[in-house]
Amino acid sequence: MLQATVSFGKHLCEWRHRRRLSQLALALRVNVSVRHLGFVELGRAAPSRGLLLRLAEELDIPLRERNVWLVAAGFAPVFHETPLHDASIQPLLSAIGSTIEAHKPFPAFAIDRQWNVVVSNAALQELYEGVSADLLEPPVNVMRLSLRPDGLAPRILNLDDWADHLLTRLRREVELTADPRLCELLKEAETLHRPSKKAAHSPHTSALAIPLRIQTRLGPLSFFSTVTIFGTPVDVTISEIALEMLYPADHETDLIVRTTSGK
Repeated sequence: MLQATVSFGKHLCEWRHRRRLSQLALALRVNVSVRHLGFVELGRAAPSRGLLLRLAEELDIPLRERNVWLVAAGFAPVFHETPLHDASIQPLLSAIGSTIEAHKPFPAFAIDRQWNVVVSNAALQELYEGVSADLLEPPVNVMRLSLRPDGLAPRILNLDDWADHLLTRLRREVELTADPRLCELLKEAETLHRPSKKAAHSPHTSALAIPLRIQTRLGPLSFFSTVTIFGTPVDVTISEIALEMLYPADHETDLIVRTTSGK
């Protein structure tokens, strides 16, 4: 059961500042007076449940945090957090599994909010040759797998660019969620990779997206990735799952992977 340790007004004020909105701007968005919003932040007025949820929607508050808000304001949490092993979530996991299996022979996986792999299609195992066994023990963390020196990092040919891409994503997620565990992961990731002093990042003038370029025993391979999230989720667990799929970024990679897999 969630317990309120911080007042709702303090939560609201912190998130409003995080989203860089004035009281006036937020008040106009949710159709309340600035005076009333100020009183809510100061704890001199209590928000209705409807107002609280409108504020959360306008500030793009994660579902997990919305439950914290509700409890802090004296309401019951309304967003369930269904365990991945629960029977009710199996149809969704089955759909995820079917989607990533259909992506073979190219790698695809689903990750949770902490960048831990929930399910993978186990394609192209050549990518992971030489990776420390402990990094491949569940739950596999994609950030650590990518950036640790006993992971993929030594074989990533454009490590500065790829690490910058990953760290930028992680920083944005920290900004959006304020999750303390993600903050810790970011601190760890920033110590794992420091850009080389040889040159600045390439401008990628001929690329449509930053690729993952990695050396394998099959030869150098190049992939771009897509990230998919579920639309309008009402369950905390579902809202925090993302599907990541790797696609060949050039003809050579496409040919090598399909030839190796027999497809």
